[in-house]
Amino acid sequence: MKPALIGRELPEIQELLPPGEPAFRARQLYTAAYKNRASGWDAVTTVSRDLRARMAGQVAFGWPGVAQEFASADGTHRYLLELDDGRTVETVFMPEERRDTLCISTQVGCPVDCKFCLTALMGLERNLTAGEIVGQVLLGAVRHNLDPRSRQMNVVMMGQGEPLLNLDNVLKATRILCDERGVGMSERRITVSTSGIVNRMEALGRAAVRPKLAISLNASHEEQRRELMPITKKWHLRDLLAACRAYPLRAWERLTFEYVLLDGVNDTDADAARVVSLLGQLRCKVNLIALNPGPGIPFGTPAPDRVDSFQRIVQRVLPCFVRKPRGRDIYAACGQLKRMADADVTAAGGAPGLVAITHPPG
Repeated sequence: MKPALIGRELPEIQELLPPGEPAFRARQLYTAAYKNRASGWDAVTTVSRDLRARMAGQVAFGWPGVAQEFASADGTHRYLLELDDGRTVETVFMPEERRDTLCISTQVGCPVDCKFCLTALMGLERNLTAGEIVGQVLLGAVRHNLDPRSRQMNVVMMGQGEPLLNLDNVLKATRILCDERGVGMSERRITVSTSGIVNRMEALGRAAVRPKLAISLNASHEEQRRELMPITKKWHLRDLLAACRAYPLRAWERLTFEYVLLDGVNDTDADAARVVSLLGQLRCKVNLIALNPGPGIPFGTPAPDRVDSFQRIVQRVLPCFVRKPRGRDIYAACGQLKRMADADVTAAGGAPGLVAITHPPG
């Protein structure tokens, strides 16, 4: 398999150049790939046709292919992307009035067996490379005309996978995304979500360039969390909270805690009070997510008044928000990413949406 251009930092691109090429060619290729968002070698018009041909013979450009695209009634788009080895992964675009968000994946599947998540049913196939992470952002930006320099653009690493179990590639991708000479995003606009890999949280906090941190909590006490998130057997809730207290927040930063509400399981007023007790001394906010249902998930979605009651209790002490579900009809909402193709969505009771079959560019 050829090495790929996308996912390489400037010194690594320089190493790909044919012998005799001046060093500034690497800068031209870096700019074309990340700032100008060229989708393939033919689009890199700042270097000669001869050099493009020689590079194309030895180096893949590195964009993912679009196997299928689904469009929701609410404007959300879910992409089923094909990687060079034939595996597929998902990316979601969510437009809003004042900002746009790309939800991207960091692994093919996920090894963390959360009992309320469709992705968990896949297991883990492999980590994504830095290029496969960055490529999702580039593709989404081009398809939806997103530019962090002119309009707020967020990237959340909350798709398939546990990002902190692929931390080296996540951090490398973040450096490329945040380089003002490249994609040009701000660290404030990138968030990584973890189920609570405590030792990797420490490593993330030491990184010079890093995303904001969100923690998937989903329970108000140890036993409950162990049942819903078996990873708690290794990383206990008390260890997770100790790591959160020790995490080196930047002056502008808060931790985010995500809490998926499951009907009759973790959504009582008593649960809300315990969440306040757990988190009340942290500089943080809480996002509540009423369960997004899916085939094979043995839980229900709580009623709106139950969600409201839970929020009111937490809001007395902490900023607490209810995340609006996006793309439920095409299985694009939080916890629903399971590489569903058109027939799978229809069989599961969703709308098939708009399906577009394309081929990898470049």
